[in-house]
Amino acid sequence: MTIDQDLKDIAEQEEILHFDHFDLRSGWRLGKHLRDMAVERGLGVAIDVTLHSMPVFYAALPGSSPDNANWIRRKRNLVLRYFKSSYACGLQLKKQGKTVADNGLSDADFAPHGGSFPINVRGTGCIGAVTVSGLPQREDHNMVVEALSALLGKDHEGLKLQAE
Repeated sequence: MTIDQDLKDIAEQEEILHFDHFDLRSGWRLGKHLRDMAVERGLGVAIDVTLHSMPVFYAALPGSSPDNANWIRRKRNLVLRYFKSSYACGLQLKKQGKTVADNGLSDADFAPHGGSFPINVRGTGCIGAVTVSGLPQREDHNMVVEALSALLGKDHEGLKLQAE
């Protein structure tokens, strides 16, 4: 896959994966669904669902580490800054040969790595972020897209990023 193809595919994901309504119960369902997926697959990840600055769901599964919480915070910060997935932001920077510092952002607070995705509501826009940390970044991203697809009744196979 090329960066351009991935960026095109992620833009399609971001366009399709919108909720009609999202509240605290929705956030809990999303987080629990991700946790159930991770437990079933034996994945050592941390999972976060945040509505702007309000934490809704957090789970750290066996095999995750304290570092995952910091990765989540940094990836989520990028999503809440640009209203785009952290993976798309990272790929765009890579394509441009730039870093977050080139945009005046601190590496300590912003991580352009896959795994955080905007929670978008039709007619409102981005109201938060869902984030997974602990797998390679493309897999973190795909796991989030899979969970969003399941909750929204969308075809995950048609939306997921293909293997590199």
